This record gives sequence, structure tokens and C-alpha cells, in this order.
Amino acid sequence: MKIEERAVEGVTILDLQGKMLIGEGDELLREKINSLVENGTEKIVLNLENVPYVDSAGLGEIVRCYTTVSRKNGQLKLLHLTKRIHDLLSITKLLTVFDTFETESEAVSSFK
Repeated sequence: MKIEERAVEGVTILDLQGKMLIGEGDELLREKINSLVENGTEKIVLNLENVPYVDSAGLGEIVRCYTTVSRKNGQLKLLHLTKRIHDLLSITKLLTVFDTFETESEAVSSFK
């Protein structure tokens, strides 16, 4: 998995690319989120457009990241869910926990 970080109007967007599996991507995401939170970042969007597959460990990591950011009074939102990830979040009832967006502009403006 690769993670590219960029900022848009004060919001940190993490473009994730690749599968998020146990031992492959989940630890990388954890380290990235921890680093951002330690540096005071409070507005984070995970762009999942190029994540074709998430296993239970990957899903658990997304939830853990959400918790980590929330505990520091920040917000974590999801962007460009693939059908597979949307269905997974729906089945697990996590779709009610996360704010999800179809477009980057909607995600960024939701922090205002």
C-alpha cells in the first residue's frame, strides 16, 4: 500500500493506493495517522478510491484511526468508497459511524 498526503483548504487528505490487508497497509496507515495526530492535525480525509480490497484487519485499522483522531478532538472522514468497501461498511453497520463523501469538495467543505 502507498499513502500520499496532501492538504486542501486546511484539510489533510490521504490518498490510499493498494490493498489494505493484515500486515500490508494496516500498519502503514496506523503510523501515518499517529504521526498526523501528534503534529496537531485535526481534519483528515481518507481517499479510498484506489483501495480495491479491505480485509477485517484493514477495516479494524480504519476504525482504530477514527478513534485515535476523535480522541484528539479531530475528525476523520471517508472519500470515494468503492462498492466493495461501501458494502462492507454497510454490513458491519459502520456506515452509520463514518461521514462518507462522493466528491473531494464535499468532504473538504464538510469540515467548515
